[in-house]
Amino acid sequence: MDTRNDSERRETLLHAAYEAADVRGMERPLLEDGVPLMRMAANAAAHVAARMLDDAGVDIEDAAVTLLAGAGDNGGDGLFAAAALADEGARVTVVATGRALHDAGFAALVQAGGKVLVLDPAAEIPGCASGFTPGEAGERLEAAVRLARRSHLVIDAMTGIGLTGDLRGIPAAIAASLGLPATPDRGEGACPLPDRPALPNRATDADADLPLVLAVDTPSGVGVDDGALTGAYIPADETVMFGAMKPCAVLPPATFACGRITLVDFGFDLDDVEPSVEAMSRDLAAEAVRLPRVTDAKYSRGVVGLVTGSARYPGAAVLTARAAARTNVGMVRYLGPERAQDMVLAALPEAVIGKGHVQSWAVGSGVPDNDADPELKDIQRQTIAALLAHYSADEEGSRVMPPVVVDAGAIDLLPDRVPPQVVITPHAGELARLLSVTRAQVETEPLRYASEAHERTGATVLLKGAATIVVGAGEHPMVAGAAPAWLATAGAGDVLAGIAGALLAQMDDDLDGAYGGPNGNDAAGDADGTATDGAGDTAEGGDAPLAYDAALVADTAAAAAYLHGMAAGIAAESEQYGWQPPELFGMTTQPRRFDTLGHPIIASDVIAAIPDAVADLIG
Repeated sequence: MDTRNDSERRETLLHAAYEAADVRGMERPLLEDGVPLMRMAANAAAHVAARMLDDAGVDIEDAAVTLLAGAGDNGGDGLFAAAALADEGARVTVVATGRALHDAGFAALVQAGGKVLVLDPAAEIPGCASGFTPGEAGERLEAAVRLARRSHLVIDAMTGIGLTGDLRGIPAAIAASLGLPATPDRGEGACPLPDRPALPNRATDADADLPLVLAVDTPSGVGVDDGALTGAYIPADETVMFGAMKPCAVLPPATFACGRITLVDFGFDLDDVEPSVEAMSRDLAAEAVRLPRVTDAKYSRGVVGLVTGSARYPGAAVLTARAAARTNVGMVRYLGPERAQDMVLAALPEAVIGKGHVQSWAVGSGVPDNDADPELKDIQRQTIAALLAHYSADEEGSRVMPPVVVDAGAIDLLPDRVPPQVVITPHAGELARLLSVTRAQVETEPLRYASEAHERTGATVLLKGAATIVVGAGEHPMVAGAAPAWLATAGAGDVLAGIAGALLAQMDDDLDGAYGGPNGNDAAGDADGTATDGAGDTAEGGDAPLAYDAALVADTAAAAAYLHGMAAGIAAESEQYGWQPPELFGMTTQPRRFDTLGHPIIASDVIAAIPDAVADLIG
């Protein structure tokens, strides 16, 4: 029995995703009790399909609908939905991609007047031809593709959650023809990713391109449990998902192939099932913001130390400092070359130059990596290397060093193994270099490679993107997708590093151990590479200090990405998001409309909007 109240249950349904095996486990007791889950699913799919046609200005009596149906229960869901559309006057043709069709669904479809096109010569579907030659099989496949392309709506019910790995056989051929090619064209191990303008969504335009695509439960070909897109798949305009969200609904890049998502609540008992992945919510992000107290001084509100910018890229120092200062901390300390110092003070006279106690660090933004010039002796790299040496797992006291955000040019200075309060913030290219793989591999399987980086280094990994993945030592990965596409602009990553450093500095009251206050946390390393000021000190007393709460570090990093996106949305005046929670079926009569595209922004615009974003979170 699910013990959550209605609000808690809704929050879980909208932000938590569960592996396919767990979804089947939650379905089982309902099926044993005779709950008609297939009929519920089909009714919702038919309702969403009819609404999509109406949005596109197509009367259902004039609509041509093609259903791609596999042999399993997912195909059955699609067959019952297609039968309902046929009963309303739509011209429905079923393309059978397997050797059988769900018996009851097939009977309902035939009774409603639907037609069937069989593609597999070995099929055994009553009343349908089989045993045809390979040549005729090829002709039938071509006919199915033409039929689908000429339809107003394609309903994809080929595989659902029953397939692991890439599509094979006839479903792969269909997806390659209607979706995206199975042959990689972006490097080894990669297929093309969804590439559509962020707004407007064509599924809501009266002059929408046809056919529209509705996926039943999940789009065929996506990695259901890992969000990967490694083979041919059919990108959907909308997906109607049953019972609970699957990871592909949340994880990039598969989430972008799902389009808009309508979730049908089957009443699953969610109490004893751990999500596979969770999307950062407004309420959870708000928990990372420490509210000021009447007894506060600037030190208790959090002090961020920055080793960012360089002689070559001094602007990054300004961006990180301004972003951190506006993210609810009491002080920003800056260490860097003279020109960058002058620029920071001009932009932020409240900044303090030089070493001192801090509750967190942010390093590397605007610092050239070693690839820029192997002979480069950048003073910032030397300072960062000295600081990060204290985070080596081999260094006594490393587990109680303050949290540190390691960005951009500092990532290659990371020790081999570090504690989880080290947060690295690579984009796909930087993560690819760290792991010696291609950027395309990271982009098509980001969860896999973010997890590999965490396992290899021990660090909490924040993999930046339209939907940012955070993998740490917590219970499950997090995804933050509050940003509009306008955020893809120079300096945006520097702003994120400043925000993340600031929120991590506010964790001080929530540590598992007694360490983390001002004493002993002021080691930044001198320019000659020597560490200073007791960086390796431990908490007072003879007992070994406890480590930072690794799950809290990961949640705070994800909250930083969420706040970053919120600020960008405010700055751009945009209603577009990298990831948006699904609609619950039956809760609204129409899906959300994202009519406000907004306008271009620069990184400084995002910084200016941070206080308003914080106010929205805590309001």
